[in-house]
Formats: sequence, C-alpha cells, structure tokens
Amino acid sequence: MAAKSTSILRRALLYVPSSSPKFLAKSLGLTADNVTYDLEDSVTPNKKADARAALRDHLVGLSSRPKSISELAVRINAFSTPYAMEDLAALAPSPHLDAIVIPKVTSAEDLTLATDALRRFAADRHAKGGPEGANPVKLIALIESAQAIMNLREICAASPYLSGLIFAAEDFALDLSITRTPSLSEFLYARSAIVTAARAANLPSTIDLVCTSYKGDDGIRQLEEECLGGKAMGFNGKQCIHPSQVDVAQRLFAPGEKEVEWAVRVVIADGKAAAAGRGAWTLDGTMIDAPVAGKAKAVVQKAENCDMDVASLREKWKGQEPE
Repeated sequence: MAAKSTSILRRALLYVPSSSPKFLAKSLGLTADNVTYDLEDSVTPNKKADARAALRDHLVGLSSRPKSISELAVRINAFSTPYAMEDLAALAPSPHLDAIVIPKVTSAEDLTLATDALRRFAADRHAKGGPEGANPVKLIALIESAQAIMNLREICAASPYLSGLIFAAEDFALDLSITRTPSLSEFLYARSAIVTAARAANLPSTIDLVCTSYKGDDGIRQLEEECLGGKAMGFNGKQCIHPSQVDVAQRLFAPGEKEVEWAVRVVIADGKAAAAGRGAWTLDGTMIDAPVAGKAKAVVQKAENCDMDVASLREKWKGQEPE
C-alpha cells in the first residue's frame, strides 16, 4: 500500500540541475514546497558521475534542511539506464533527503527496485515493520508513456513509500507521436487517468506538467492558465523549471481567500447543524450536505497546511448558524 499523508504539500516541485555548483548553492536560499535536484535530463551522460558526487557532497554538507524548503528531493536516472543504482547507492543514505523522483516509471517493477534499494542503502529508515517515526524516503513516480498510463493501478500499489505521481508531458507526447498545443487537450485522457488513479490509491500528490514558458508577462499568463486548468482537473501541484514559476504555482494551488472563508463558514455552521441533528441545511441559499461539508473541511485543512490565517476567519465567523 502506498504512503499516505494529508500534510505533504507539493504545490510547486522545482528542478535544480545537479551539474551546476552555482545552482546547488543558490538553491538553499529558495522558498519552495519542494526542491528536486536533477541528475537526469539536465545532466549529460559524460557528467553523470561528477554531478552525482557533487550532489552527494552538497547534501552531506547540510546541517539541516533549509527552513524555507519543505522537502528536498532528487530525480535520479531511470532504471533503464546504468546510472540509477549508482544514484541510489550514493544518495539514499543522505539524512536530509526527503524524497526520490523516479523517472520513466512504466510498471510496478521500477518502484519495487527503488523500494529494495532504499531498504538496502538506507536500512535504518526503511526496515520492514520499522519503528514509528523512522521517516522513510518517499518515492514520487514520473508517468511518461502510454504503457505507464495502462499500468497505473499496479504502479500506485507497488511501494509503501510511494507518495505521488507526476505527469511528464513532453516525453508522453514523444511516446505517442503527438504535438503539445496550448489547449493541452491532447493530454486530457492521460492527465485525468493520473489524478483518478492517485486519488483511488490515496496518494497525497499529483503534480502536473511543466509550463515551458516562463519569461515575461506572456509566460506568467500561460503559467497561471495551466495552474488553474490543472487544479480544476484534480492536480495539486506543478513542476517548475525556473524559480520565477514557484510563487505563482504555490499561490494558485493553494485555496483562494474567498474559498477558504466560505469553507470556514460551512465548517462552523455544519458543526452546529450536526449537534442539532440536521444532516442537510442551507447557507446563503445554497444547500449544504455531507459531501459539501466534507469538501469544506478539506479546504480548511489545506489552507492551514499552506499557513493561511484560518484562525482569524474562525473568530470572525464563530457566530455562523445553519440556515
């Protein structure tokens, strides 16, 4: 069964090339839910060993994870390459590593290999039936092919450490010989399948495709449109390829202020309705029943995870009554 946590927040997953000492150093000053150091696409084959060694030294040199970064991850190379096991052997023991992104996952076997490697190279954090609070390294799977889409059910059930899926649009387009368009309609089936499978498996993260435009006002508009579209489909985060994309993604994948205020009012009034034995009631002329109240509670929980000032809203609306 996959890892479960409602507190994991990955509104933005920012890739940082591990082959650049400058970028490694600068990454520690970033503010992001997730920083993922990349050993795959941004590193040429002749630089893989050097980048791996530099990243290992970078992680070993940390006394703690920077407070402004919620999660430190590494994207290793795919298991179809000769580099994956060397990546895991070098980096899995890092005490401040929170997650590993596995590229080109096509079947459960990829995650089984990663799970076995974690139990071998970081046994103290991954012992079978290990102690509570062992803080295992989480796995995040990149879905990049038609085969992966067809195998989503088995992929989602492959590892107790799996905590998210990522959609890789460019590789998926290559696999299907299709062209990415601004509407992203060609990816509708694949994206919907990913969020549905992740939800069915109770995975906390579904991370949407990269926005390749990031410069200027047009780039920001495209990013905003993609974030809102992905959120509407059920994704709760976005891959970022430049630090300038992070704030936009984290803002748009957090609940909106009006949405949170409405949810707080529903939660407060629903508690009073439940105490009075009322299963359905209205607020501002809208019927509220169990599914709506459940959604409101989830919004309030996410707002709290995003450090929004929910306490002030609770105080403001403490007198809210069910209509």
